[in-house]
Amino acid sequence: MQKEWFSSWFNTPYYHILYKNRDYSEATLFIDNITQFLNLKTNAVCWDLCCGKGRHSIYLNEKGYRVTGTDLSIQSILEANKSANDSLGFYEHDMRHIFRTNYFDVVFNLFTSFGYFEKREDDLHVFDSVQKSLKPNGLFVFDYLNAEYVKNILAEKDTKKIDDITFNISKKIENHTVIKTIDFTDKGKDFHFQERVKLFDRNYFEGLASDCNLSLLHTFGNYQLQEFDAETSPRLILVFQKK
Repeated sequence: MQKEWFSSWFNTPYYHILYKNRDYSEATLFIDNITQFLNLKTNAVCWDLCCGKGRHSIYLNEKGYRVTGTDLSIQSILEANKSANDSLGFYEHDMRHIFRTNYFDVVFNLFTSFGYFEKREDDLHVFDSVQKSLKPNGLFVFDYLNAEYVKNILAEKDTKKIDDITFNISKKIENHTVIKTIDFTDKGKDFHFQERVKLFDRNYFEGLASDCNLSLLHTFGNYQLQEFDAETSPRLILVFQKK
C-alpha cells in the first residue's frame, strides 16, 4: 500500500528546513482575537489538532489554557515535547482516530491542517473524532484556506534558498486540488516531494459538520475576524459547536 504523502514529507528534516522561517505573528494575532471573541474561560482545556512543533500550543498555554497538542509527525512531537509542562502535553496521533472522549472545551485545527485525504470518509472521521472529543457545547475552531482566493492568487513558480539548499517549488491546480511540487538537491542527492491540499468550500465543511452533530456558529474571512467574502477573503474560518 502506497504511503500517504504527508506521513513521509512532514517527518523529513527538509520539511522543517523549508518552513522554518514562517512568520507566526498572524497566528498569534488570530489566537488572541479568537480566544477573546469566544470568551474562553481561564483554564479551558484545548486540543491543538495537527500542532506541528507546538508553537501555537505553547502560545495558548502561555495565555493560561490547558493544552494538548497532537501531530502525525513524530519528529515534530519530539521537538514540541521540549516545551511540555504540567498543563501542556504533546502526543503523536493521526487526526482520523478518536483521541479522547468528552474531554476538551475547544479544539483548534489551524492554518490549513486539513484537506490532505483522498476520500470524504477520512475527512468525516476527523470531524467525528473532534465531535467525540468535545464536552457538551464544546467548540471547534477550524481555519482553512479560501479556495476561490487561492485560485486567484496562485503563484506557479518559486525558489527559496535556505541553509544552502535551493528549493524549486511549482504549484498547479488539478481536480480541485492544489498540488505543490518541491524539488531540491542536498549532498549530491536529488529529492522530490509533493503537497496536495483540496480546494473545499464552506458547503463541504458544513456537510461534514452536519453529519457529525456539529452546528456552525460563526464564519470569518481573516485573522482579524472580519466578515467572510468568497472572492476576496484570504481565509475560511469556521466555528462549530457540539450539539
